[in-house]
Amino acid sequence: MLPLQGVGVLVTRPEQQAMPLCRLLEASGAIALRLPAIEIKPLGDAHELKTRLGALEAFDLIIFTSANAVRFGAPLLRLQREPTLAAIGPATAHALEQAGYRVTVTPAGGFDSESLLLHPQLAHPAGRRLLIVKGMNGRELLQEELIRRGAQVVIAGVYKRERAVHDVAELAALEAKLVAGEIQVITATSAEIAASLLATATPAVRREFNRVHWLVPGARVAAALRERGVTAPILQADTAEDQDLVAAIIRWRGCASGA
Repeated sequence: MLPLQGVGVLVTRPEQQAMPLCRLLEASGAIALRLPAIEIKPLGDAHELKTRLGALEAFDLIIFTSANAVRFGAPLLRLQREPTLAAIGPATAHALEQAGYRVTVTPAGGFDSESLLLHPQLAHPAGRRLLIVKGMNGRELLQEELIRRGAQVVIAGVYKRERAVHDVAELAALEAKLVAGEIQVITATSAEIAASLLATATPAVRREFNRVHWLVPGARVAAALRERGVTAPILQADTAEDQDLVAAIIRWRGCASGA
């Protein structure tokens, strides 16, 4: 018997990122249901942005803050000769490597701004020019701290996040599955996804959200759920990588079944 046989998991990642996680869940026996909480959309024209930024060779380090930043920002690197790249975590590093680029700076552990800022190459960046490729309206901790440390920081916003819109029928179907006990776990791989999903939910769906388990990749997202009134049990994965998310559910399922 597969370890997650019959477990219903609501996957709330953006549409483009949901499928790999869904496939991995289904390979473990789970029933993966998709309800994107946010949509990712490109922001402007890459050629226009590159013109505005000028020669990227002038930057000592180019930092990508997410796989989506790579998806929309990798075209900036075309024709660059061995740019020095940093990735905020393993998923971002993998996306850069898949695009054909070598990453030289990644956190030793973790997958967020705090972890990346611990890297020795970012400890004393005074006088260095750094480019951060990111989504608009994301966290500003990374650039703020690098500026405080004396770096010259330029931001390249390459995508935007928007709350996904779901109609009455979709929300009614979600409520029915929750009430019927067909969903045992809800994923929230970022604080923004959690906030958008909660804001989208009807009062009835919000009540049902507290009857299941939530899966998050770290303490920061768990705290965001608590701040927004979620009282349900929270499962915490080691990272936001697909395999770590699935492993966390398998651990929970094993404990719940007494295995």
